[in-house]
Amino acid sequence: MSDFPSPDELFARPFFFVGIGGSGMLPLAQILKGRGAKVGGSDRSFDQGRTPDKFAALKQQGFELRPQDGSGIVSGDQVVVASAAIEESVPDIDRATQLGCLRLTRAELNSILFNTSGAGVAVAGTSGKSTVTGMLGWIMQATGREPTIMNGAVMKNFVSPERPYASAVVGGQSLYISEVDESDGSIALYRPAVGVLLNVSLDHKSMEELRQLFGDFLSRSRISVINADDEEAIALLPNAKEVITFGIEQQKAQIGVVPGSIAEGPIRQAAMIVDRHDNSEHALRLNMPGRHNLANALAAIAGAVASGIPVATAVDALAGFHGLARRFDVVGTTENGITVIDDFGHNPEKCGATLRTLRAHPGRVLAFFQPHGYGPLRQMGEELAQTFADELSGDDVLMLSDPVYFGGTVDRSEGSERIVSLVKSAGGQAEYIPDRSAVRVRLLEIARREDRIVVMGARDDTLSEFALSLFDSLS
Repeated sequence: MSDFPSPDELFARPFFFVGIGGSGMLPLAQILKGRGAKVGGSDRSFDQGRTPDKFAALKQQGFELRPQDGSGIVSGDQVVVASAAIEESVPDIDRATQLGCLRLTRAELNSILFNTSGAGVAVAGTSGKSTVTGMLGWIMQATGREPTIMNGAVMKNFVSPERPYASAVVGGQSLYISEVDESDGSIALYRPAVGVLLNVSLDHKSMEELRQLFGDFLSRSRISVINADDEEAIALLPNAKEVITFGIEQQKAQIGVVPGSIAEGPIRQAAMIVDRHDNSEHALRLNMPGRHNLANALAAIAGAVASGIPVATAVDALAGFHGLARRFDVVGTTENGITVIDDFGHNPEKCGATLRTLRAHPGRVLAFFQPHGYGPLRQMGEELAQTFADELSGDDVLMLSDPVYFGGTVDRSEGSERIVSLVKSAGGQAEYIPDRSAVRVRLLEIARREDRIVVMGARDDTLSEFALSLFDSLS
């Protein structure tokens, strides 16, 4: 690609994002605009009138929004950013092809920003990437490092009236913190100064493919941060150059937890963190529940240490971390004690972590799960069903609607009814209710005092609106 422009030439050109409201696209658009680029975009959700508040906020910030009809592609100088899986028949893509526009995937653009920064900190793994990226970003911000942060979720610490969808922070160019994705293989594009590996489990690819991708990721990282509690992750340690390990259970982990020191509550927790480099102990207060979030905090602390920040400083900063939107996000609790929670859980590990956090405290769980696509259901349907059967008790209620679908040619022959059947076969209880409005009626009908209602799913911002409307009706 000898004719590929240099980074300076590239970022001087106008950018057009096809799907600008997407969780992976929006933060990149924000970073480019914050660095002075001209940025516009289109989105199917914008055309269909979904999540109008988000697009109103983007307009307020100066993004030019166009219908997804090709009208926004006006010059061959534009750089068109789109998903690697987008269909050529989409009018914007067809028009970009006609004009000979340079096309980049989301991951290609992010990797260019990442690899041309002074130092890139990459957060990888099947689950927990967004949370750890937010934690690490906040530690760096709180300690004056002025990071640029690329996240797939809104970070509450950085939300303001002007920027309600703060999934990115535009800092300096010397430090770039980003989650990196294995689902499409694009993790191979990144050359990290610090590479954090949280876990390795089945999601979009086979375990053999994941081991190869994550092992190569560690081999490209100058310093690797690895979860010693995760058997698959720690088995890849021989691929790493220099290593810092973390873990709750593994007593040899360099950043760990003092046994018996964990105090868990329904919305926050505390623990004594031990730095086994010098055996110093540090009191952590974390405004997030769940053992998986304690592991996420350890990962962020270890990533900060790899970046030159002392354990004590990182631990202190995390006391001020407020979490992410849609990551065990408590919408509210009614006067009679019904709590509604909005959550991004969509694969077996994420759903299992959320349900275990709920089951650790009293109260029935009413779980509504909207799968994030027909393809993922085929890939991990059996594991999802087993997770629901294992983690929910006899009194709990599980409901599945049809998967999210915004158009296209995806095979829709196998849907949520298959998962419900698998849950029942595994000894669990589940209800298939195709339409979300009917799910809402059913939840309002059966909810009772002290229940916890959790709304789970990905790739659909209207799930947050659904959770809020449920809470409003219950209140």
